[in-house]
Amino acid sequence: MIQGGSCQQIICCYSCFIKMLCRSSGIKVETILKRETFRIERIVSHGHCSPEGFWYDQDEHEWVILLKGSAVIRFEDQAENITMSPGEYIHIEKHQRHRVVWTDPEQDTIWLAVHYQ
Repeated sequence: MIQGGSCQQIICCYSCFIKMLCRSSGIKVETILKRETFRIERIVSHGHCSPEGFWYDQDEHEWVILLKGSAVIRFEDQAENITMSPGEYIHIEKHQRHRVVWTDPEQDTIWLAVHYQ
């Protein structure tokens, strides 16, 4: 607890690695912080992939880092898939169509995503 004058404020510490219940081949999204111009999400997937023929087409830019696990991402305008390992990040422009081809079915894959205007 931080004390300043007659005001007290509690500062809490959270972990990106706390387990979130994810059904087999599922995905769970938790908004960590949201403001008018941006949103930070923790995404946990376990063997998840985008449905066949589905492409994300978002109205916001997205910066995403893989914290744990592994994943394969595909952009509609690129011939090659992108394989991601912990610590690697990508920037996705708004309306840049992309999909999740694969996430590790043996462990949770944890992402931290920043969506912004």
